[in-house]
Amino acid sequence: MQRIELRPGYSISRVIKGGWHLAGGHGTIATQQALEDMRHFVEAGITTFDCADIYTGVEELIGLFRKKYQAAFRDGSLPPLQIHTKYVPDYSALASLTKADTERIIDRSLQRLGVERLDLVQFAWWDYQFPKYVETALHLKELQEKGKIRYVGVTNFDAEHVQELLDAGVNLTANQVQYSVMDRRVENNMTALAQENQMPYLCYGTVAGGFLSDRYLGTPDPAQPYENRSLTKYRLIIDEFGGYELFQELLHVLRSIADQYDVGIAEVACRYILQKPMVGGIIVGARNRNHLKSLQLLDSFSLDGKDIQAIEAVLIKSEGPGGPFYALERDKTGKHGAIMKYNLNEVKP
Repeated sequence: MQRIELRPGYSISRVIKGGWHLAGGHGTIATQQALEDMRHFVEAGITTFDCADIYTGVEELIGLFRKKYQAAFRDGSLPPLQIHTKYVPDYSALASLTKADTERIIDRSLQRLGVERLDLVQFAWWDYQFPKYVETALHLKELQEKGKIRYVGVTNFDAEHVQELLDAGVNLTANQVQYSVMDRRVENNMTALAQENQMPYLCYGTVAGGFLSDRYLGTPDPAQPYENRSLTKYRLIIDEFGGYELFQELLHVLRSIADQYDVGIAEVACRYILQKPMVGGIIVGARNRNHLKSLQLLDSFSLDGKDIQAIEAVLIKSEGPGGPFYALERDKTGKHGAIMKYNLNEVKP
């Protein structure tokens, strides 16, 4: 599995094992099976895991995995693990958040994961009308200097506010963004900023919760309720993209490209993003080891100019999503914001 150095001496797998699907809302999780699946991913070279303080039970699950296989990590039977978590303060706490609140959540992540230092903390902020995001990012910088955090990044910040953090002196190692063949909002003005500051993207939503796969090729628009939270979220992105008919046209083009390389639609969708400027890795929420073979195919091919042209012939018909990155999801009154859960850390003002 291909790797990339986010910083000198710190490399990650370009395919990152996502954790949101283990947090509930995607079906029952069998703990021992999940731990065994994690081992298979690491053995296959997918050594980087993504989680968050608000993904219920996921930090603890990864902590159990580290503990169960600690001897194998110690003697080199398993390669080193990189764990990327997030710091997502509650919406209800944004107006009054203190350094003590932040340190308490960071300490909790350390305890859950069973580590002395967090590899990467990706900072999120629900609403910019509360100005403490700069102060809070500086608190994370202080915790980094204290040795509790190795690297600080952001997630779901737009370019304007990323620049504000950079101007305040926060050294941002990575930017986790939603980025797919249907959602290219980061290309509006974020990529230039990323290039200027050597701040790679770690991308989620690359297969749109599974919509960008052969499973949906030629099928009618699925009726609600959807199987899980991911499908609910990314079905809205299909609407922003241009609707289900244009989505099907895109799938047919991706399938025709996939036929050339003997892979699936999902692999072509992933490869398209992996070849984009400043993309360090893609976060794939594979529920179990059954997806490993297809993920390993990502290193077996590259899209050429004709492939890109064929895809972009569909994308030029797309209506969106538009506007600043994550603006749709940040609007609590809109359909995207309405499905968010804003208070999962239980930090009281």
